[in-house]
Amino acid sequence: MSSRRDQIREKIMARVMIDPVTGCWNWTGPTSGKTGRGKDYPRMWLSGQTVAVHLVMWTNEHGYIPGKRQLDHKCRNRLCVNPDPKHTELVTYKENQKRRDRARAAMIRHNGGPPLECAEVL
Repeated sequence: MSSRRDQIREKIMARVMIDPVTGCWNWTGPTSGKTGRGKDYPRMWLSGQTVAVHLVMWTNEHGYIPGKRQLDHKCRNRLCVNPDPKHTELVTYKENQKRRDRARAAMIRHNGGPPLECAEVL
């Protein structure tokens, strides 16, 4: 008979597609929806309640998450439930906000630059 941890891991992995390029374990099941603060985070039903899959996976693999810590997606992919420290890491609220702001700023610079213009004149 398998342990509770094994059962939880199997339940999660049944809805995961592993991206061979990024290493992300992409959740294919339900999410928290397209709007609101918890937008697009993976959700599942476990022990009679709806829970965040990435938090369950981390706790299942690494143990308790202290009250002053948050789980940051270092891979910047909210659907990733990979508990490997290359993808998710326990950080303070302040550090999590700094990382979020840096990621947003990088996207603005990347996508918000001047329009591309062709140097060739017709």
